[in-house]
Amino acid sequence: MSLDWLPKLAEGNRGALARAITAVENETADAQAVLAEVQPRLGCARVIGLTGSPGAGKSTLVSALVAAFREQDLSVGVVAVDPSSPLTGGAILGDRVRMSDHAGDPGVFVRSLASRGHVGGLSRTAARVVDVMDAAGRDRVVVETVGAGQSEVEIAGLAQTRIVVVAPGMGDDIQAVKAGILEIADILVVNKGDQPLAQASAAQLGDMVSMTANGTTGGAWSPPVIITTAVTGEGIPELAQAIDAHGRWLAEHPRGLDPQGRTRQLVATLAGQRLTDALLESGDRALEDLLARVARGETDFDSAAREALKLMSQAP
Repeated sequence: MSLDWLPKLAEGNRGALARAITAVENETADAQAVLAEVQPRLGCARVIGLTGSPGAGKSTLVSALVAAFREQDLSVGVVAVDPSSPLTGGAILGDRVRMSDHAGDPGVFVRSLASRGHVGGLSRTAARVVDVMDAAGRDRVVVETVGAGQSEVEIAGLAQTRIVVVAPGMGDDIQAVKAGILEIADILVVNKGDQPLAQASAAQLGDMVSMTANGTTGGAWSPPVIITTAVTGEGIPELAQAIDAHGRWLAEHPRGLDPQGRTRQLVATLAGQRLTDALLESGDRALEDLLARVARGETDFDSAAREALKLMSQAP
């Protein structure tokens, strides 16, 4: 199949962008050529991740944030990861529908991805889709996760600025924050600020931030707590300003960034995926014997995993 459209990706051509994303998302035969094409042009876009429990209004908040970026004349890509249909494997919520206000704007490109059972709040190809949008010249790439609770910390390895969104009153949300999601937050947002308990929830989060090390260590970034009402736009300018402030802080604190960290994580994740696929599909007799020994209780799972790694590394 001809790839004569691929050079147009660097020009920001929407058709080329759509085709490139489809290739990497579905891992088609063109995927490696697309990834090789984008690799030299990465690192220009600011990647912003939004996470939090379902019902916090993340999609509406993303739409309002996109509008704020467009007011700054910034081009935007949105990667919205949705739960998967159990029948088709496709995204079932369709953030492109919920962000229809931007449908006619050539400066905005929205792509919904199916999580396809991936438990970390993202999809297995989300990082590669972000890279494609980056290489296509998008100034900001906003990643919205499924909303799976504390497992959402995977967004920490992808986004430069991580926003955790909660609803007033929080309920189970406060448990997710306590369980570890607070540690990945650069900005905390209480959305639906027109509802009761919004101020109280913001105060709770502020108290929690003040008790964490990154809230007290000299020179470290202290996550601000911002109240927004995404449907009316209230608080959105303040959120956009906080994102810009965090970007400036990152630029001034290079030690806070691991330039190889994301690459290391992506390579490790991909290697793990390949190994898992190979393990599940392998008909190797030695591997089958190993699985039989596990089933009979003759070896434990940890030892079997180590032995399986050795067997797979020796495979041609």
